[in-house]
Amino acid sequence: MKVTVVGAGAVGASCAEYIAIKNFASEVVLLDIKEGFAEGKAMDLMQTASLNGFDTKITGVTNDYSKTADSDVCVITSGIPRKPGMTREELIGINAGIVKTVSSSLIENSPNTIIIVVSNPMDTMTYLVHKTTSLPKNRIIGMGGALDSARFKYRLAEALEAPISDIDGMVIGGHSDTGMVPLTAHATRNSIKVSEFISEARLEQVKEDTKVGGATLTKLLGTSAWYAPGAAVSSMVQAIACDQKKMFPCSVLLDGEFGLKDLCIGVPVILGRNGIEKIVSIKLSDAEQKHMEQSAEGVKKTNALLEI
Repeated sequence: MKVTVVGAGAVGASCAEYIAIKNFASEVVLLDIKEGFAEGKAMDLMQTASLNGFDTKITGVTNDYSKTADSDVCVITSGIPRKPGMTREELIGINAGIVKTVSSSLIENSPNTIIIVVSNPMDTMTYLVHKTTSLPKNRIIGMGGALDSARFKYRLAEALEAPISDIDGMVIGGHSDTGMVPLTAHATRNSIKVSEFISEARLEQVKEDTKVGGATLTKLLGTSAWYAPGAAVSSMVQAIACDQKKMFPCSVLLDGEFGLKDLCIGVPVILGRNGIEKIVSIKLSDAEQKHMEQSAEGVKKTNALLEI
């Protein structure tokens, strides 16, 4: 299993690190446009191999896509990160050009690859890859929902004062501060609905804290977060590489599912060796469906800014 990660910044390097540490890939190629940057990150990571007990080979390259040839999975993290006060949508002008060029170069060298898009605005960048490449839709996946759900579970565990391993929950919808749809009514602690343990007001606070999870970290850090995004990507890559058939909320191209068409937005899917094995239909309340439709409208407005 060969995995390429484009962008050797904080998010890309975290992706490479977590994938390597899990030891399911034979090689991770880390590519960046900045001379020597990916090579340095790869060398630093390889010097942790004996300490962290992994045998995955990490190779760094400067803008040489021939070194990514025959990658089973390619992850696109490249683009400018958010700064405090900046929305994901404000990144579209610069990042669209980057993602279009990167995806084309990856597919030229790995025509059968599966692409995972991390670059923001993530739903729109995923849609862009669909519209500008020839990959089938099961092989183009946006990462956002996996990360948003991890943040949701963190906030739920905090509110419940419970170990996070007790918690299960999911966030669907757009990967934006207003577009996320945390499914509070479906969230559980050891199969018991969390509403049995905390008040409706506290649950609503969890929901709102989840929706601004990225912005909260950007304000604290001065840039986008990287540990949790890297971990989210590595879990998705592992599910594909090991054909785990695990369920993740991911941004995928819809054609009538959830009443939505011709956009990429977060919904539950099964990930396996073929990428998206299945889109999972779940029953939403009237309020959740309305929120989902509002989220879709926001994504479509951002998509309209693309020059395809």
